[in-house]
Amino acid sequence: MKLDVVVETVYAAAQLIAAPDRRFGLAAATVDGRVHGAGQWREPFAIQSIAKVFALAQVIALDGDKVWARVGRRPSSRPYNAISELDTERGIPRNPLLNSGALVVVDRLLELTGGQSCHSVLDLIRAESANPALDVDPAVARAEHERAERNTAIAHLIAAYGNLHHPVDAVLTHYIWQCAIAASCHDLAQAGLLLARGGVGADGRRLLAPQDTRRINATMLTCGAYDASADIAHRVGLPLKSGVGGGILAVAPRVGTVCVWGPGLDSSGNSVSGMLALEHFASLSGWSVF
Repeated sequence: MKLDVVVETVYAAAQLIAAPDRRFGLAAATVDGRVHGAGQWREPFAIQSIAKVFALAQVIALDGDKVWARVGRRPSSRPYNAISELDTERGIPRNPLLNSGALVVVDRLLELTGGQSCHSVLDLIRAESANPALDVDPAVARAEHERAERNTAIAHLIAAYGNLHHPVDAVLTHYIWQCAIAASCHDLAQAGLLLARGGVGADGRRLLAPQDTRRINATMLTCGAYDASADIAHRVGLPLKSGVGGGILAVAPRVGTVCVWGPGLDSSGNSVSGMLALEHFASLSGWSVF
């Protein structure tokens, strides 16, 4: 089935289970330059934890694999903002796609960028999406700051074990800013092609070594949907990263990317309509890695 037909078919099916206001968007991009979309695929939303993928890519691009000494690569059976595993494992987060792991990545990026962690992530997404107008949504950032108690506790616990090198307030601020970046399905599908192309950027330059790109994709497959990651890998079969803004970015190595957006989350923090749409997309397109 042609990709444009797949996109339209999945979009039509997603409308049956979309949020009450019927908001849903889907964009698919291929490594050979095709882009197809449907619904609200150009409507910006807060990318939230999808930013963790680009932060991880940026820190590896700048510093190689050194970050793995401070954060693991194992799936977690706990929620994305859990504290218990972190204390048991003495401040070493299970993986960089949990809130705890993302805070460690931000801390390292602050070191590597001279205190410009969020700006570094934003610049990467702008460049890879070819959309220099992308920016942080200040209203989302303010709201996140007002309810940051749990992430503050997580950051202080990591710091207590010596795994943060910058003040907690600075790390939290940059973490919140990167989560508040507003982008559309079209933007994220384009930006995610960095990982589908094996680490080669939109300008043709290599940003990541092939083995590092494989590791990021593998981490997304096993950890990208929080405590539901194993079930989602079984159902969808693509490396992906979800965010509580309702977006999900999935990567088919050497083929392309697909980004979906649908408000309405399940108990793990994943978009209900988005995950069902991705399952349908993987089946119709044949993009699953399995």
